[in-house]
Amino acid sequence: MLPEARERAALLTDVRTEAHLDLTSAEDFGVEATISFGCTRPGASTFLELNGATDVTLDGRPTAYAEGRIPLTDLAATNSVRVTARMPYVTDGDGMTVTVDPADGERYVCAHTSMDITQKVIPCFDQPDIKSTFDLTVTAPSHWTVLANGRLADRSPGVASDTWTFATTPPFSSYLFTLVGGPWVSVTWDEPYAPAPGGTLPFGWHARASQERELRRDADELRRISSACFQHYTTVFEPEYPYADYQQVFAPGLNWGAMEFPGCVVYRDEALVAGTPTELQREWLASTIAHEMAHMWFGDLVTMKWWEDSWLNESFADFMGYDVAGVAAGYTDAWTSAAITRKPAGYRADRRRSTHPIAEDTDKVVDVDTAFANFDMITYAKGNSALAQLGHWLGEEDFLAGVNRHLVTHAFGNATLADFLDSLDAATEKDVRGWAEAWLRSTGFDTLRVTRDDDGVPVLTRVGSRPHRLTVSAYDDAMRLVDSRDVQLGDEPVRLEELAGRVVVPNSGDETFAVVRPDERSWAAITAGLSSVESQLTRAMLWWTAIDLCESRVIGAGDLVALVDQHLRQETHPVVFEGVMRALVGSTGATNWSPALLRDHALPDDVGAHLAVVADVARNAVDGGDPALAPGAARVLARLSTDRDLLVDWLDRSDVDQAVRWAVVQRLAELGDDSWIGPEEERDRSVAGHHAALMARAFVPTEASKAEVWARLMGGELGSHEFNAVGAGFWGWEQADLLRPYLERYVTDALSLARRSGQAMGEVIGDAFPRLPLPLDVRRELRAAVAAALEGDVPTVLARSWNDSLDDLDRTL
Repeated sequence: MLPEARERAALLTDVRTEAHLDLTSAEDFGVEATISFGCTRPGASTFLELNGATDVTLDGRPTAYAEGRIPLTDLAATNSVRVTARMPYVTDGDGMTVTVDPADGERYVCAHTSMDITQKVIPCFDQPDIKSTFDLTVTAPSHWTVLANGRLADRSPGVASDTWTFATTPPFSSYLFTLVGGPWVSVTWDEPYAPAPGGTLPFGWHARASQERELRRDADELRRISSACFQHYTTVFEPEYPYADYQQVFAPGLNWGAMEFPGCVVYRDEALVAGTPTELQREWLASTIAHEMAHMWFGDLVTMKWWEDSWLNESFADFMGYDVAGVAAGYTDAWTSAAITRKPAGYRADRRRSTHPIAEDTDKVVDVDTAFANFDMITYAKGNSALAQLGHWLGEEDFLAGVNRHLVTHAFGNATLADFLDSLDAATEKDVRGWAEAWLRSTGFDTLRVTRDDDGVPVLTRVGSRPHRLTVSAYDDAMRLVDSRDVQLGDEPVRLEELAGRVVVPNSGDETFAVVRPDERSWAAITAGLSSVESQLTRAMLWWTAIDLCESRVIGAGDLVALVDQHLRQETHPVVFEGVMRALVGSTGATNWSPALLRDHALPDDVGAHLAVVADVARNAVDGGDPALAPGAARVLARLSTDRDLLVDWLDRSDVDQAVRWAVVQRLAELGDDSWIGPEEERDRSVAGHHAALMARAFVPTEASKAEVWARLMGGELGSHEFNAVGAGFWGWEQADLLRPYLERYVTDALSLARRSGQAMGEVIGDAFPRLPLPLDVRRELRAAVAAALEGDVPTVLARSWNDSLDDLDRTL
């Protein structure tokens, strides 16, 4: 709780942590830790957190350990306490996560921490504004590699195990502590960096042994992106890189997309795809590499004091991720990807009752569960967009000057939003605090509306309260660009006299966070000529506008599908093509949940025809032979096609991508033929294959199969990634009648499961909400059941997710 955290932060100084972890047992792991610290008020008392331990001793004696806390009483001016304990492994990604790779039976152990999870791994003062140095040793099986925050200093061999010793780290917050162990395969190099001893830093990429082929395949590009981003950041940021090496790991069991552990960044291992990555997957990985590396300075070197400012860490890194992926790593379509995938998630989040200011008030972030629930697309996508607008408004030079002042002033410490604004204010003459009040302390988003006056002159009006600097473009009736201008839009409408008679598109460069409502004449030209717009970024923004109009019930789902039929067939840019497809039908992966417009907005009688159109557009792209479009289009076609001969033919071929093969198997199972699951599972004995097989079996459309799958889903034995996979398959697109008995059971059974689970499971349980093309009366029944449950005691994270789902239901109703 915040009051306790403030009191403890004022009490403690100079925290140092020495920890030894023994990972040799497959049953649990051992911890020996010594925590040294100063106390500003000798005689005071405080506590260490250690959650889930057994056999706990303090300074060699049994201690009054209860509810995850070890009391520390009658403190001296300087203190050193020693804790030993046995700790459990977990499979839900909240703590020391164990994964057994079905491909080879190898065990991997990863300390997936963040927020208040480090206390499930080592004893610590688990709050962001108490930083500690870490001295770590790890005993692990001798055929493993162990990686951690510190640079490897020594490896001492034993009979069946080795002990790895890591150098003392600079101080950082406990939520950033990690280590990962297992028989990793590695690609390493010495990265040029003049300030480092010897002029280089150890860099590496690491993956499970069974992913060696994929790692070797992508190693050159992974190294190139990492090096390009690192050289860029060490050029534009004034503080030196704070850590002694930089390792990046594709780690199993991670609940986040990636996590910025200092010197040892981890990514979900699904990011190292088995087959040909789609363009969106490539763009995502490049921007995520840049995102996590930005955190080394903004988030790790300088950290928020409390969780209400976690948005600033994430928004800044998200902004830098997309920007640096483009300017440094060569992924010049990164902002196009953001426009069609990232920002729409921010708009959707900002419409819901759970919306909150980008910069939330401290007293509203009362505990870590509340903060965890606020790690949403307002924190990421909207905050990213707001900072992009801030940079556009200030200019790059002033923006970077303010950022560097912030990093230098608060290096190895903690800071607040007010501190950041002070740094920006010192770098510019503009009213940064006024901008922040308008953009960061309010909810919702503005609408940019175009009208025509009596003379036919377009007039741009802001419906809202924020200042905007943006590009307005003019087109002829064939949607050929004829003019663009930079516009500052505030309270007063802007007459665009020089654009009279033209089609007008505001925010054509997607510089600001606001939805667009074109005038009637412009919209008619846009819908007639969308595929003719030259800029893929503008096309992405216009496609989002069409999707938004459908979600806002201005146009129907059928109108949007007709637009797809007319213009997405002509689309040549894979990011735009995939982004629109994802908006319509969601992600096709087993563990990546994303919204699907046709699930929410199509009626049962219409959904089959709509999906047939989408599948045909995907088939057109596959048959067209464009190698950039084919990977994304093939995945969509495989998951939607009703052509059994086409699907079986793909499985008979040896050149079909593994992700496509699993999509085919899942579709055949959904159509009633589950005979392909076993052979494909035997063929692909990977973690990803295990999840894909779980998803395929969940699709099988029989009462007996659904009952068996449901019992497993709600039984509490599945890991978080397994739960995601089973939940994604259970709610089949065209199985609404079969699944109707499970709608209300989801409410009762999911609530029961969430009450005995942690944060991460609460989130994936919420993600398994039944999103189906349901009759309106059935949607109302589901809504009533969820609303009634929310009147009782629902865990914070699940309650947030369910309230969001209610809002989404209300929009369709």
